[in-house]
Amino acid sequence: MGLLAWVDRLTIAFGKVVSFLIWFGIAIIVLEVVLRYVFNMPTVWGPGYTQRIFAAYFILIGAYTLIQGGHVRVDLLLGTRSPRWNAFLDLLNYVILIIWAGALTYEGWYYFEEAWSFNETDDSALGHPMWPVKLALFVGVLMITLQGVAEAIRSAVLVVRPDADVKRIGTA
Repeated sequence: MGLLAWVDRLTIAFGKVVSFLIWFGIAIIVLEVVLRYVFNMPTVWGPGYTQRIFAAYFILIGAYTLIQGGHVRVDLLLGTRSPRWNAFLDLLNYVILIIWAGALTYEGWYYFEEAWSFNETDDSALGHPMWPVKLALFVGVLMITLQGVAEAIRSAVLVVRPDADVKRIGTA
């Protein structure tokens, strides 16, 4: 299962790097608050950039959240049956995730490509380019798809052999 370990390491490393985006967002918010309420000089660009940073953060951190088991789950049917049944339900959930994330990845690429090709900008006074946001969408859902495939493989193995050792690496 070397490929699964590689995907896990990639997801964890990517998630840890992306997690630093939050500090840029916090710094801009603090700067904006100080400029607005202490000096009465708010910026034009602060709100737009914090929106972009936090939007990118939330989509880019999705795969890391998945590997850490941090997404919301409704465990009404899990934990009440055999490990094989739990693995089957996980497999079913991951297949649905892969379909959704795969479609979003496919469309996300075209959204990014179009924004890049036409130099698309938003409707703010500064005309921020839209391609970074759309690139973050593409990369984020690509990572979720990749981690979802790894999790689906783990679940499929556990359906066949509930005693198999297909644990994730490096998770808390």
